[in-house]
Amino acid sequence: MPNTRPINVGILGATGTVGQRFILLLGSHPYFRIHTLGASARSAGRSYLSATAWKQTQPVPASARDLIVQQCLPEHFKDVEIVFSGLDADVAGDIELAFRAANIPVFSNAKNHRRDPTVPLIVPLVNTSHFSILPYQRSLLNPKPSRSFIVTNANCVATACAVPLAALERAFGPLDTVVITTLQAISGAGYPGVPSMDIFDNVVPYIGGDEEGKLEWELTKILGRIADENGASMQGDGDARSFIPAQLRVSAACNRVPVLEGHTACISARFKQQPPPSIDAILDALRGFTCEAQILGCPSAPKSALIVHDEQDRPQPRLDRDVQRGAGVSVGRIRPCKVLDVKFVVMANNVAIGAATSSIINAEVAVEKGIIVPP
Repeated sequence: MPNTRPINVGILGATGTVGQRFILLLGSHPYFRIHTLGASARSAGRSYLSATAWKQTQPVPASARDLIVQQCLPEHFKDVEIVFSGLDADVAGDIELAFRAANIPVFSNAKNHRRDPTVPLIVPLVNTSHFSILPYQRSLLNPKPSRSFIVTNANCVATACAVPLAALERAFGPLDTVVITTLQAISGAGYPGVPSMDIFDNVVPYIGGDEEGKLEWELTKILGRIADENGASMQGDGDARSFIPAQLRVSAACNRVPVLEGHTACISARFKQQPPPSIDAILDALRGFTCEAQILGCPSAPKSALIVHDEQDRPQPRLDRDVQRGAGVSVGRIRPCKVLDVKFVVMANNVAIGAATSSIINAEVAVEKGIIVPP
């Protein structure tokens, strides 16, 4: 880390499911120090331990248990240099804007600002070059902040799908068509989640909140390119002004299944360039895929962005979701598709790389690239 002093961070929505994950991951982080916790007015004024219904398998970190919970107002976060937002979408939008206006950078897990044309939607294993839009985002604000911005991470299952698709596009050029069927864990619905009478001994072929639409749209932004002031495509870092969506047709069918953690997706894909690459070439591309977060040495980045399984019955949520602390993506059953070109199975931990872990790696990348500059 360029700066040796720990960076004070705040967590918005600290008592919720995603907020609890942030606290676990940041409790002894080498870059960041938990300084302030924010939640609703009914939790404010109480110690974190007494304010939260803790649902994690590990105890509350000592660095958080006695902190007094504050309301999610910027004036309570004056000594904080970054906030991580685990807020529900019902309230996240305006609160995150208020923190940006107060010159505090926001790394958000919420969906509210993902479609903003100046807000990057970053899967940290895929498209950290999209940080290049941030100077332009700041330039449009009045008054113009000196250091703040909003960065969002993606929908949990979009994150899982984006990584192998990005690996294929990097090696073989653009994809033309992708068909996805998801098997999504109940933790993706938050707590208390799906009623037991609905999910036990059952599969629910619908997930509310336009889950299918989010997956289809988000992949085009994540896999898209950044453009300069003339609308020309850019490679790597630079003064980006807009995003160019990937010209990719995506059809998604999303299902809720009785699994606690770990989203699975069955994917078929067609390449624009024909004839398609061989399965052996595809396997080599997936195994060799690396990302900027790994190259920069970010502490929360996985050793392998993609773990490629040779076994016929892998990946599986119960066996693979906690490998690398849930920070990577597992892929297997890679084989020819008789309708498109290739089909495979993807699995990722929806409450780790699909949520808080992504936000934290995004912030680590921002530190390493000098985007986060302590005051």
